Amino acid sequence: MNRSYPNTRLRRSRASSWSRAMHRETVLTPADLIWPLFVTDGKGVEDPVASLPGVSRWSVDGIANRAKEAVDLSIPCIALFPNTQAELRSEKGDEALNPDNLMCRAIKAIRDACGDDIGILTDVALDPYTTHGQDGLVNEGGYVVNDDTVAVLVDQALNQAEAGADIIAPSDMMDGRVRAIRMALEMGGHHNVQIMSYAAKYASAFYGPFRDAVGSSGVLKGDKKTYQMDPANASEALAEVALDIAEGADSVMVKPGLAYLDIIWRVKQRFEVPVFAYQVSGEYALIEAGAAAGVADRDALLMEKLVGFKRAGCSGVLTYHAPAAARILNG
Repeated sequence: MNRSYPNTRLRRSRASSWSRAMHRETVLTPADLIWPLFVTDGKGVEDPVASLPGVSRWSVDGIANRAKEAVDLSIPCIALFPNTQAELRSEKGDEALNPDNLMCRAIKAIRDACGDDIGILTDVALDPYTTHGQDGLVNEGGYVVNDDTVAVLVDQALNQAEAGADIIAPSDMMDGRVRAIRMALEMGGHHNVQIMSYAAKYASAFYGPFRDAVGSSGVLKGDKKTYQMDPANASEALAEVALDIAEGADSVMVKPGLAYLDIIWRVKQRFEVPVFAYQVSGEYALIEAGAAAGVADRDALLMEKLVGFKRAGCSGVLTYHAPAAARILNG
């Protein structure tokens, strides 16, 4: 096609708001949003997270109310992360298997409050339950062991599925955990419970506020570079995604989001599965800090970034800005 000026004026379609809307290539709706929420102990508790302005830890009753809010905003799914009490944390993360732990109580409260009007995504990893802050079991040398960890993660996933979780989201990055969880769910009769794997989860500097929120930052011993991915690697991410799809993942996640748009794009182009991004805590905090410093309008910043995720190929985005974005989109 040979297009030239003035026969072609690309600004014609931008000249009015109705035309810009009609020619818009990427559309963002509340249905593209998943809202991460932090659960804490107690009743009637709203505990602000200092490093995440506008985000709080909620007791189970508050989480149920946030779920109702999500339904009202047409947000289809919420993601749960527990801030386990210090006295319940252990070397092996045993509280993860307690059918009456914070996560399971929150799942049941949301189901009682909202029925099937909202999806419940639950995190599978041991870091909110361990005294050392690692996602799995550690040996005497401090190395996170793979296969023994997978066995515990399977029981954790079953515990959450039996409480009523709709989507199991293993964030631990252990090899083989998706196959093991899928087999256990099938054998346990949980045929319709989805797996959204954290398939390409990088060892990122953007996770700090999240670790504050779940209470693992102060106890974390060492780093997570032996199981989370090197930020310099892209082809390895495709290998990780391929394995998780083969093992039974229904959808995959790239985490963090903004610094890894190229990974999202490559995964979307290579594989025929839904791809999600997690706009992580550090990304959220930077938007809030930039807006507070007068860098730009907060709503404009958050919406431009969310559209960027969709344009890169995301089916949806986990974001702490979900309620704010939904209100903007709902007009």
